[in-house]
Amino acid sequence: MSGAIDLSQKLSTFSDHWSPRTVAQFNACDVMVVKVQGEFVWHKHDDTDDFFLVLKGILDIELRDRTVTLTPGQMYIVPKGVEHRPVAREEVHLLLIEPTGTPNTGDAATAVPRKVV
Repeated sequence: MSGAIDLSQKLSTFSDHWSPRTVAQFNACDVMVVKVQGEFVWHKHDDTDDFFLVLKGILDIELRDRTVTLTPGQMYIVPKGVEHRPVAREEVHLLLIEPTGTPNTGDAATAVPRKVV
């Protein structure tokens, strides 16, 4: 890495939702930014936790027994194997960190292909 990564600048390069963009890699993990709005699918990751850090907006992470609400600067880690569904009533910007190749839906057949910005 030759310099600082400006997450706002990276987020300004795209407008589609639920399509994470890798901005860096470390220790076999992708560091990604994503814009989300609406409801994602219920899913789980059998082999990895799911890390969410809100940069802008308010994100609800629905779990089967409760909802965790995150505001800018707050993070939450969904433990591996736990079903969840992110919901954004308005556009939300997130930082995600997960092992490289982890399908965003928990299923490689339905996952969005990884993009790099």
